[in-house]
Amino acid sequence: MILAVIAVGLIAGVLGAILGLGGGVVVVPALQFVLPLFGQQISITQAVAISQIGVLAVGVAGTAGYLQKGLIRARTGYLLSPYTIVGGAVGSYLGLILPAKAVATVFAALLLYSAYNLLRGLKRVEQEREPSKLVPPAMGFAGIMSGLLGIGGGTVQVPVMNLLAGIPIREAIATSTFIMGLTAVANALIYSAGGLLNFHLAAAVAAGILVGARAGTVLATRISAQNLKLAFSLLLIFTALQMLWKYWA
Repeated sequence: MILAVIAVGLIAGVLGAILGLGGGVVVVPALQFVLPLFGQQISITQAVAISQIGVLAVGVAGTAGYLQKGLIRARTGYLLSPYTIVGGAVGSYLGLILPAKAVATVFAALLLYSAYNLLRGLKRVEQEREPSKLVPPAMGFAGIMSGLLGIGGGTVQVPVMNLLAGIPIREAIATSTFIMGLTAVANALIYSAGGLLNFHLAAAVAAGILVGARAGTVLATRISAQNLKLAFSLLLIFTALQMLWKYWA
């Protein structure tokens, strides 16, 4: 079971670093599929709690790789991270009190909306432009979703920075990876205080992610911006449909 969980972390780390996600879009549904195969049941809230440690691991490993390549906009990250940290604390508290079906539905709706926005801008030429005034509140919302759903906030942060702040997709992904590591610390502490964090499973997920994320940062620089957007969108749609099927079918 532990080897299977490490493998989940490895896949989440690669995809998380390539697409600027915390890995939660892989970790949360994958744990709910894999663990019952070994006779261990897990709720979506417990999976989200474990995913917070995975988000932290992606942030640490991915940031190290992207800093070496000069893709992270550190000033932008420091300016926007307070919004995601506060939002993450709010979302983590909501995650402790909301029913699992509501969390899964919000998760799926957010993923589908993000995929729609990215696909709509698939052919748009990447160029710098003035950031929108909606960026700070949108990043706060990303933090809430990070805490509530264990997704690192990248599913919101990347489209926000790319579509609203005018940051090219590759740099938006790198900066999102940097921000999510800062946000995940507070989120993990809240879930741990709520008694929902399984440290053994979290450590196994983090071990896989630390290896996968470093490999993902190398692969990310070899993929075109358009293909990154397409891959990101398809992953979001698949995960959203999977969650809706599990809780509503």
